Amino acid sequence: MTDSRSQQPPIDVPKGLAGVVVTETALGDVRGGEGFYHYRQYSAVELARSRSFEDVWHLLFEGGLPDAERSAAFASRVAALRHLPPEVKDALPVIARASRGAGPLTGLRTALSLYGAAAGLRPLYDTDPAHRAQDALAACAAVPTILTALHRIGQGQEPVEPRDDLGHAANYLYMLTGREPDPEHARAIGQYLVSTADHGFNASTFAARVIASTGADLVACLVGGVGAFSGPLHGGAPSRALDTLDAIGTPERIDPWIRERVLAGERIMGFGHAVYRTEDPRSRMLRTIAQKFGGPLIDFAVRVEERVEAILAELKPGRELHTNVEFYAGVVMEQCGLPREMFTPTFAVARVVGWSANILEQAEDRKIIRPAARYVGPPPPQPVPAGRPA
Repeated sequence: MTDSRSQQPPIDVPKGLAGVVVTETALGDVRGGEGFYHYRQYSAVELARSRSFEDVWHLLFEGGLPDAERSAAFASRVAALRHLPPEVKDALPVIARASRGAGPLTGLRTALSLYGAAAGLRPLYDTDPAHRAQDALAACAAVPTILTALHRIGQGQEPVEPRDDLGHAANYLYMLTGREPDPEHARAIGQYLVSTADHGFNASTFAARVIASTGADLVACLVGGVGAFSGPLHGGAPSRALDTLDAIGTPERIDPWIRERVLAGERIMGFGHAVYRTEDPRSRMLRTIAQKFGGPLIDFAVRVEERVEAILAELKPGRELHTNVEFYAGVVMEQCGLPREMFTPTFAVARVVGWSANILEQAEDRKIIRPAARYVGPPPPQPVPAGRPA
């Protein structure tokens, strides 16, 4: 059968698909020129300031913010799903050993695949919306349990079982440390999770939706999202941004260090964004959270931010560069006592909810995502050189 697309002329688009609209979504949007993004009809930053992570999860999955009664019921549903199947729990020590040195996010890919098999997840194509939503809720609830267990096992510690009486952020900190979380730290991490749950058609979200368009099961889509997310140019940057502060070290080294990087054309981790042309609103909010904690680290981070912008204005006039979410995310997580190897996994705890909401939305569209590429190799057909027969 002839593919109708082969009869259509190819359409050239910007490199990286920048600005190309590939579908419609009711989940939210990023308005980079304004420094604003939203989940459905609400400002994401305002949601982070005023609602729990579970409420925003409900918003993305169910389409609206819950009242107090529904909020409590949804949080209870999530809490009941945090416990892992025995097959997954038993395999975590092996996964942790195999991924030692690579970090919990690498182990998450393997553990999630096993979780999908143990849970008997069926292809999205073969399930109804209610079934898909339940699968998504369960997978999202399990991710923090998997990540914290992998981390603790890697540190020679026993995993900590989840508590049903704690909110999502507080329970995550509890499973990570084994201690009752400081309420201020739990609140700060909860705000961070809300602010990073979704962010338009970023690379990992698009990857998850491409897989969803094939009708694959939900966990297959999530594993694809995790794989894309692990790259240093995407979710893998929070700890690297903090490494920048370490590399600078002292206030008197700020200017020479920055000048050297800018003049060499090197990237300064924690600065710049593919969409925002103004200050990243997530960075602005996280800076406020960090300043409430106070201390030398935040003072140093603010000074570095000021000098990067000033030196760039001097050396590269007309080129704006502002902090992105990773810069102050690293500072906040450091202040809340999270180890650096858990910065990007913590980001994933939030983003898995956004991926899942996008997967559920994509599953309603039975059209596979199948773009084209322009061939630029040697002109075919050419004679095949003689060689060993098959």
